[in-house]
Amino acid sequence: MNMIKFDVGDILEMKKPHPCGEHKFRVMRAGSDVRILCLGCGRDISVPRLKLEKNIKKVVIE
Repeated sequence: MNMIKFDVGDILEMKKPHPCGEHKFRVMRAGSDVRILCLGCGRDISVPRLKLEKNIKKVVIE
C-alpha cells in the first residue's frame, strides 16, 4: 500500500462527507494518528492514518 503524502495545513478531500455535509478537512497534526478539522462545522477529529488514507480522494497542498 502506498503512503499518501500530506503535511500540516494541507486540505484533504474525502470520498464520503462528514455528517454536516462537507467533504474537505484541514490537517492539524500528522503522525500514526492524524488530527483533522472539518471545514464545514469546525469539528476536530482524530483518525488512525491507515483508515484516513483509504478515504482520501485528493490532497490540496497549501
